[in-house]
Amino acid sequence: MHQQLRTLSKENAEGVAQHLVMVAALLEADEIENAMAHAETAVRRAGRVPAAREALGMVAYRAGDFARALGEFRTVRRISGSDHLIPLMVDCERGLGRHERALDLAQSPEAKRLPKQERVELAIVIGGIRRDLGQSDAALVALQIPELKKPNQPRLAYAYADTLLGLGRVDEAREWFQRSADADEEYETDAIERLEELDGVSTTDLLDGADEEDEVDE
Repeated sequence: MHQQLRTLSKENAEGVAQHLVMVAALLEADEIENAMAHAETAVRRAGRVPAAREALGMVAYRAGDFARALGEFRTVRRISGSDHLIPLMVDCERGLGRHERALDLAQSPEAKRLPKQERVELAIVIGGIRRDLGQSDAALVALQIPELKKPNQPRLAYAYADTLLGLGRVDEAREWFQRSADADEEYETDAIERLEELDGVSTTDLLDGADEEDEVDE
């Protein structure tokens, strides 16, 4: 980001950087409206800076405004020459109900050259698209990329487990939810809760049990 801001005056660069920091913090706090205000200000002050346009696109994406997000991501790709936003662009097309366009982009030569983590994100999106189309077997195949066997991909393992469950393969789904839970140090998924559901245990049950114990103690 700092390299991109060098094209601006020192004062403007510092101001834009502060707005971008606020966007990240507010998105983390799920304060979408305030994040949008900062992102829009950053773009007004630095419309040709990819980081500013990407920030606005991310806020729009989180807000479910897929058309606006897609437009911003396309702008980032055009002015930066980077393809790293392809997974999000594909998901925007999916959100707009344009599944065929989404798959075309996902199968483009640029998509096939993505780095590892972007490939993982793209596989998850493709799996979701296939499930949207009622193609659960194809969704499972889409998720069977080399990274699936790695122990540090909780979201990919979770998507695979959820797809298996949709196919009625409960025992296998449980195994993959467990893999997801074991790898999920950042609590990116609700794999533990899904495991409890499969095992017939819910948070409500646990709380009810605790209440009953308290009553007995009294």
